[in-house]
Amino acid sequence: MDTVDLAIVGAGPAGAAAALAARRAAPAARVVLLDRAAFPRDKVCGDGIAPHAVDVLRALGAADAVAGYRPVSRLRVRSPGGQAALRTLARPDYVVPRAVLDARLVAAAQRAGAQLWRWRVRRVAVEADRVVLDGAIAARAVVGADGAHSAVARALGARRHDGRDLAVALRAYAPAPAGPPCQDIVFVAEDRPSYAWSFPIGDGRANVGYGARADRLSVGRDGLLARLEAALGPTGLDPATVRGHLLPLSTGRPAPAQGRVLLVGDAAGLVNPLSGEGIYYAVASGALAGAAALGPRPATRYARALRRLLGRHLRHTALLARLLDAPAVAEAGVAAAARRQAPFDDVVEVAIGAGTLTPRLAAATARGLIGGR
Repeated sequence: MDTVDLAIVGAGPAGAAAALAARRAAPAARVVLLDRAAFPRDKVCGDGIAPHAVDVLRALGAADAVAGYRPVSRLRVRSPGGQAALRTLARPDYVVPRAVLDARLVAAAQRAGAQLWRWRVRRVAVEADRVVLDGAIAARAVVGADGAHSAVARALGARRHDGRDLAVALRAYAPAPAGPPCQDIVFVAEDRPSYAWSFPIGDGRANVGYGARADRLSVGRDGLLARLEAALGPTGLDPATVRGHLLPLSTGRPAPAQGRVLLVGDAAGLVNPLSGEGIYYAVASGALAGAAALGPRPATRYARALRRLLGRHLRHTALLARLLDAPAVAEAGVAAAARRQAPFDDVVEVAIGAGTLTPRLAAATARGLIGGR
C-alpha cells in the first residue's frame, strides 16, 4: 500500500489549488493528485476566469495560468423583458478554455512538488488515523475535488442534490461575434431562472452555452440548443463541441469537512446559484483546504476559513436566488445596473466573486420595482 501525506482526488482547478497550497504550507509533504483523465482534457464550463480567481492563483504562484489570453473588460446583460445593461467591468476577467487552464494548473502543482497519478477513486474508507482509497493508498488527509459526482462526498454521507439545487449547462464553441470583445449574458423567460451566454476567448472563438435549474427544464438537448440560438441569434456553433454537465449549486451544499476529509469546489456544492460560476469558488476553497489539510484539526480549520471567506456571501446568494424567481425583481435589477455603474459593479461582485447584497443595490432594485409598478 502506498502511503502519502495528502491525497487530492480530482486534478481540476480546485484540486490543483489544494496541491499548490499544501506544498507551500508543508514543503516536505508527499502530495499526490489523483485523476482518471490524462491532461490536457476538455471540461464543460463557460471558461470565464474572474479576477478574484486570478488573485488566488497569483498568491499560489500560478498567475501564468491565464497568460496569453487578453482580458475582457465589457459585459452586457439582457433581461427577458428587454432591459439591457452594457458596461465596463471594474476589473476585467479572462476567458481561458478549460483544456488549457486545467493543464497549466496541474503543471504548476507538479513544479511545486506534487505528483500526478492517473487513477479513478472508487472506494474511500475513513479510519481513525488515516484515509484509505481503493484499498491501495493510505493518506493522512484527503481533499475531495472530484466534482459533481464526488466519490469522496458520498463516502462522507453527503446527500444527493435534488433538482432545486442542480443546474444543467450545455456548452459549445462558435466563431466569436464581430466587434470589440464583449461578454454577453441573456436571461431567458422560459424555465426561469435560465440564461444563455457568449464569452469571446480571443482566438477567434467564443464559448457559448445555455444553463437552467434542473427542476425547471421542460426541454431536452435539442430544445436547449434552440433556446441558445433564439437568445443569442445564429451562432454557427460547432456541433462536435456541444457537451452537457450538471452543476451542484451552493444552495444544496453538504458540510465541507469531516475529520481528515475536506471537500472543495463542485464536490462541496460550491457553484454560484445566480451565475453558475464555480472557478473562483474552486480555487479559493482548494487553497484553503490545502493550507489546512496537514495541520492540526484540519476539518475545523478549513470549515472556519471557508465560512470567513464565503459564509455571508453564500447566505446572500441563496436569498437572491429565491428573489429572482420573481420576474419583476430580475427586470428591476438589470434596469438598476443599466442606469448606474455602482449597482452594476455590485451585481458583478455577487455573481462572480464574494460580494453581497449591498444597501445601494437593494435600494436601486427597489426603486426599479416601484417605477415598474
